[in-house]
Amino acid sequence: MEHTGVQRTSVGDVEIAYESFGSPGDTPLLLVMGLATQMVGWPDGFCRALAERGHHVVRFDNRDIGLSTHLHDAGAPDVMSLFAGAGTAPYTLGDMADDTAGLLDALGWESAHVVGASMGGMIAQSLTIRHPQRVRSLTSIMSTTGDRAVGSPADVALGVLLAPAARDRDEALQRAVDTYRVIGSPGFEFDEAALRERAGLSFDRAYDPAGVARQLAAILTTDDRTPHLGEITVPTLVVHGAQDTLVDVSGGRATAAAIPGAELWVVEGMGHDLPQELWPELVDRIGATVQRGEEPLSS
Repeated sequence: MEHTGVQRTSVGDVEIAYESFGSPGDTPLLLVMGLATQMVGWPDGFCRALAERGHHVVRFDNRDIGLSTHLHDAGAPDVMSLFAGAGTAPYTLGDMADDTAGLLDALGWESAHVVGASMGGMIAQSLTIRHPQRVRSLTSIMSTTGDRAVGSPADVALGVLLAPAARDRDEALQRAVDTYRVIGSPGFEFDEAALRERAGLSFDRAYDPAGVARQLAAILTTDDRTPHLGEITVPTLVVHGAQDTLVDVSGGRATAAAIPGAELWVVEGMGHDLPQELWPELVDRIGATVQRGEEPLSS
């Protein structure tokens, strides 16, 4: 199983860090991660499982996270004002979707199958809307449409989302554990050791609370994508946890309802994460969606 180390490429004014799994000759599959989460939020084992199914898998750090460019000069936005409907964001989800299209250019991929989680699902939806020719199939996981009437966080999840930034590594690891006890999957095993390991790796790669706030600002200032989701024609899978406290399952249901022919998989016991016990079925369902996206290419 070929796994490259971190590579970097310039996309417009930012540099994007990425890694790949599998054979370059296989079907291209791009993984887009969510708010405050680096590419390692797609676990190695999950990426390898997708690669073993015949996909050339690429995961990457969005702008303002991990080893990609951090827009320090933009400062930290006033998140509370943005929640109240005031203020502006340094960039939009559309800009992040354009980053993603630029990464496809750098990879030499005319098009790819795109899987996004949480904010990554929003970016993947925006990519499909803005650059429809670049997306062969879409998988939107634990995400929403931009319509404020759906997908809202529960009060308890909003509390962890807006908690003060951790002050050091130990606090960052404990914060990750505390957060996922609130937003994680109550119907599946809570793997604290793996969570602490990933949180430590993420802290050591880069720790930038202001960058996370800028990403959140992009989410809070996004337009409702619902009308444009109706224009999506590629095979689409929508996955959502029935017990998601951060992005309510209504967001997933609305996404599937807006996209013609979308398949909706609501998972009982799943919250706002990807429990390892779900990986085999998720890989199967992504694989089936990819296959549907490949059929026009081979006919």
